[in-house]
Amino acid sequence: MGKTWVVVAASSRARIFSLEGGEALKELEDLTKPSARQHETDLTSDLPGRSFDSAGAGRHAMEEPTSPKHREAIEFSREVAARLDQARTRNELERLAIVAAPAFLGLLRQHFTPELAKAVVLEIDKDLSRADSTEIRDHLPKRI
Repeated sequence: MGKTWVVVAASSRARIFSLEGGEALKELEDLTKPSARQHETDLTSDLPGRSFDSAGAGRHAMEEPTSPKHREAIEFSREVAARLDQARTRNELERLAIVAAPAFLGLLRQHFTPELAKAVVLEIDKDLSRADSTEIRDHLPKRI
């Protein structure tokens, strides 16, 4: 069957499990990004700039194209994908199941190498990052 890993993730936490004997989950790592849990205002050190309207005398705040919280999630997804690809190149994993919050699942996919993407055998778009291993296992098919 090979070495199967299960990643359970959200924007600030990723837990990596190995699937022991096709049945029980054994937690290998718990990766966190505390800054992704902070409020938007805590991640920015300055107020947005102000600009005049193109017509008229009004003014408005300039918005950043990507929110600071979303940038943190993007960075964390890149770190998680890099860790998984490192495990793949070291032959620590052959098959990968991903259980992640829908938005974070999309971010993870963007950072997968083609080789890592081929190792993915299951994706579940659900946030179980705070669930215990028994509850996580209940959401997975009997045979992965």
